[in-house]
Amino acid sequence: MKQCKEQQFDASRYVPSFLGTFDRVAGNANFHGLKPLPQMLAIGEIANEFIELMFPGRCGRDQANLSLEEILAKQMSKVCSLLESQLLLAYRYDNPNLEACDAQKKTEQIIQNLCALLPQIRISLKMDARAAFEGDPAAKNLREVVLSYPCIKTLTIHRIAHELFKMDVPLIPRMMNEYAHKETGIDIHPGAQIGASFFIDHGTGTVIGETTVIGNNVKLYQGVTLGALSFPKDACGALIRGTKRHPTLEDNVTIYSNATILGDITIGRNAVIGSNVWIKESVAADTMVVIQEPEIIFRDLKRRNG
Repeated sequence: MKQCKEQQFDASRYVPSFLGTFDRVAGNANFHGLKPLPQMLAIGEIANEFIELMFPGRCGRDQANLSLEEILAKQMSKVCSLLESQLLLAYRYDNPNLEACDAQKKTEQIIQNLCALLPQIRISLKMDARAAFEGDPAAKNLREVVLSYPCIKTLTIHRIAHELFKMDVPLIPRMMNEYAHKETGIDIHPGAQIGASFFIDHGTGTVIGETTVIGNNVKLYQGVTLGALSFPKDACGALIRGTKRHPTLEDNVTIYSNATILGDITIGRNAVIGSNVWIKESVAADTMVVIQEPEIIFRDLKRRNG
């Protein structure tokens, strides 16, 4: 049998045309030639270490020979060290002209500010876990909620990312929340403001936009979208950023599965929004919104086929 002569594939001849797609001006969005970027693998590790810090033992590590104080000191030191390295990368990438010592100072200040907020964040997370337990009759105990409920994982990451977002930390807050999105199916922008005792039941497919404001004791079910109705543009046709374009949910609101609420509108206190509704206007307090019940037809298949 005649054998074919092997020819080595030369990929380099395709490089010139591909190279033409890159804008090679230093400082632009392309990654080549710039400072190293924060890495999603490292951000995911940081997110998980923060969860372990907030709920010691959740990752199943054997630390029985240590006191709680020793465990917390060890864990806080670890997560701060990991975060420091990624913050430095984020600041140097965001501003290539930033001196290394200035990036270090900004990083240290961010970590100090965040550490001062950790007690407050943990209290909020305990309230979230309690809300999940009290809002779900399937929950056996708080341990089950903390160990297995996707909303707790997402909210732990979000509440930390939100504080970093408010401190104008580049890249990392969004990367943290996208990691949570990948892990749980819950998509929350780090800019979203979320009050105390928040519970997302099931959670898959939930989307909460950047300028959403959520009050206390709010409960969402899976598939809820708190989104923007439109994207305003300036005279040049560019998107206007930083405007309020997502809903505000006041205290004690409940929104059932697959409801879509769009725009800078307000859902008033104690309102209940039924499944599958599409809302573009504000809803008054103490109001229930549901779709009119459709007609259901039952057919006797045995008689029909008999």
